[in-house]
Amino acid sequence: MSHVFHRSLTQDYPTATKGEGPYLIDDQGRRYLDACGGAAVSCLGHSEAAVIEAIREQVGKVAYAHTAFFTTEPMEALADFLVERAPAGLESVYFVSGGSEAMEAALKLARQYFIEIGQPQRRHLIARRQSYHGNTLGALATGGNAWRRQQFEPLLIDVSHVSPCYAYRGLQEGESPEAYAARLADELEAEILRLGAENVMAFVAEPVVGATLGAVPAVPGYFKRVREVCDRHGVLLILDEVMCGMGRTGTLFAAEQEGVTADLITIAKGLGAGYQPIGATLVSGRIRDAIANGSGFFQHGHTYIGHATACAAALAVQTILQERDLLPRVRELGEGLERRLTERLGEHPHIGDIRGRGLFLGLELVADRTTKAAFEPERKVHARVKQAAMQAGLMCYPMGGTIDGRQGDHILLAPPFILAESHLDEIVDKLDIALRSALGSR
Repeated sequence: MSHVFHRSLTQDYPTATKGEGPYLIDDQGRRYLDACGGAAVSCLGHSEAAVIEAIREQVGKVAYAHTAFFTTEPMEALADFLVERAPAGLESVYFVSGGSEAMEAALKLARQYFIEIGQPQRRHLIARRQSYHGNTLGALATGGNAWRRQQFEPLLIDVSHVSPCYAYRGLQEGESPEAYAARLADELEAEILRLGAENVMAFVAEPVVGATLGAVPAVPGYFKRVREVCDRHGVLLILDEVMCGMGRTGTLFAAEQEGVTADLITIAKGLGAGYQPIGATLVSGRIRDAIANGSGFFQHGHTYIGHATACAAALAVQTILQERDLLPRVRELGEGLERRLTERLGEHPHIGDIRGRGLFLGLELVADRTTKAAFEPERKVHARVKQAAMQAGLMCYPMGGTIDGRQGDHILLAPPFILAESHLDEIVDKLDIALRSALGSR
């Protein structure tokens, strides 16, 4: 019996022993093409020599220095790198060890900002249904996935949730995308007014929704309208780019494609590409200045924030993305993968929607394409697809509860940025095999 408290205590896991480019290899020698980056993490694959060398070199200098006593060269250099490329107004970076920590830091920064500027009554958060913002209690409360929240509900702070921008199911018959965006912005504004605009602290959203909806981008103009609503009422905009950021959608920050900036942006996953655990919260100049000119101290912290080795690894990852010009390659590969998926599976009787942006793509599984009816949750179709895909030598990221936390299934694809064209064919071939195995022949 394993003494590890695994995610599932009823499942046996293969033992990963080696990484080779976009593949993971187990102790039996089986190769798995990583078409999901674990969880949209491994953007450079599993054996990038330059990142491994950067980690080795940093450990040889100073592996860790507590940030209550020191700053370090890699932390300063990584912050400079990110701010230079960040959307307008983001001027500081608070480093943490993962996405949930980044969201907790963002929520606390938002709250402390309003205390520092003399608006302590601003305490309410608004997020969206079917969102995911992390698994610590504050982040979980902010997220809008009912299944993830259910058993912990008594421990969660009260957060309002409005409709997601989910065109496949939310766009009404005869409604244009522009009208849909306006309707959702009006819903957000109505909720702000219901709570009392003077009491609302922040609105939190993923530019492209990841785990809970399956790579759902907003319709054009949605985030510009959201930004306008927030500005009108003095509400901060927090964009969660933990999964969709750091080049995953074809630009370093997903917000770039929406034509907006934010007051706080959270990043992780592709920041360090899995070579070290790291996340960060990018902070606007006005929030930083309010704290700097007020108490001068952010009342928050973790032992491993700004970890020198993690920052060195992340800086190496991001430098490679720039020097090898991989972001245009993400867009090119993403278009190629989406085209192949559409050609092979676009008319599949149980594929209702293929969507996404860059190398961040989702396929929504349905029992009936015409009615968009979901499979019965008890069938656990997503779990069957995952198992069949692993047997075929493919790692993908299927999830259930797509529609409301209980109903609906989807598959998320988020492969490394270093794929060759042949890997795109391999992904589609093996995914087709998995779907046939899990759902039966067409």
